[in-house]
Amino acid sequence: MPLALLALAVGAFGIGTTEFVMMGLLPEVADDLGITVPAAGHLVSAYALGVVLGAPVLAAATAKLPRRTVLIALMVLFVVGNVLSALAPGYASLFAARLVSGVPHGAFFGVGAVVAAGWAAPERKARSVSLMFLGLTIANIVGVPAATALGQHLGWRAAFLGVSVIGVGATAALALLVPREEAPAPGAGLRRELAALRSLPVWLALGTTVAGFGALFAAYSYIAPMLTGAAGYAGSSVTLLLALFGVGATVGNLLGGRLADHSLRGTLFGGLAALALVLALFPVLMSTRAGAAAGVLLLGTAAFATGSPLQLTVMEKAQAAPSLASSANQAAFNLANAAGAWIGGLALAAGLGVTSPALAGTALALLGLAAAATSYAVDRRRTPAPPPTRERVIATHVPDPTEPAHR
Repeated sequence: MPLALLALAVGAFGIGTTEFVMMGLLPEVADDLGITVPAAGHLVSAYALGVVLGAPVLAAATAKLPRRTVLIALMVLFVVGNVLSALAPGYASLFAARLVSGVPHGAFFGVGAVVAAGWAAPERKARSVSLMFLGLTIANIVGVPAATALGQHLGWRAAFLGVSVIGVGATAALALLVPREEAPAPGAGLRRELAALRSLPVWLALGTTVAGFGALFAAYSYIAPMLTGAAGYAGSSVTLLLALFGVGATVGNLLGGRLADHSLRGTLFGGLAALALVLALFPVLMSTRAGAAAGVLLLGTAAFATGSPLQLTVMEKAQAAPSLASSANQAAFNLANAAGAWIGGLALAAGLGVTSPALAGTALALLGLAAAATSYAVDRRRTPAPPPTRERVIATHVPDPTEPAHR
């Protein structure tokens, strides 16, 4: 991995850790602040709200700045948000701090993906983006369990201080390893960035992200009750199985990046189809412990195989404003998180069974596949027909009677 890409991956590792660590510390936070666990759960939503609000706004507002400067500034804001979280005296201040922590998330991944793709040869762009996202998937294997354990033994505030230290290291790595660049051309700016979002193909690509990753979160949000209620695992085993999901996500991320460099659209279609198939098989897989473990691994692999293709597809559709479109795609991932969890919860609340959220996810994956197919149809309609070849012109040439005959 190039050192500059390593700096981006370290930043992604820190962001991925802080995004998911709150889920494992809800009881500790609730006890310390004297609130209920559901109320503490709103702190997860606060982070997601920060991502949705911050991603397009920061990407558009910083369009005229060198991307290296933007990445460093975003990581500094990330550190500030986590320090404020660790020092928050009460629930309201912690809610605000979590929102601040989420603000740089989408723009960092959005701008970082554009930078990573720009460093690579055309045939290796998806692989380069997947290496940056490697930090996010490894965070689910190492970062989140480690920060959760730290918070459980030393207090939840220690977990956020630990994440802040990672952020400081990432900031230093970005400053040292990411090469300086020229400022964007004078024509670049907010108006040009926003104009890119008027494109139907861009919105179809964003819709594919919402539906495709909504399918993942419809099932993953309720993976614990599936593992304990259907597969018969003890609650203490869930953490290990979630690490297995992280392994699958890492494999899928690397595989998707490699395959997308050969066929971007084919990898996207294949990944969404595989995700729909895995989710459809969940009721069967969750009937045994071995099947459940395989299902968790395959879920991570299938879902994250589509991550880099989705990111590159959005950037491809908005070539005039890749930073804003790429950041908006990160907001779409978080909308998918919220919408998928809500839809999966509806299936569960309707009494359709403990594995019913996975079937709801199947429907969302198929919806994402339909959005991708619609985008493909729109592209074909807009692509001009190729000009006639020389052979075609010669074959259809009608001789002029006034021309002299060739002997």
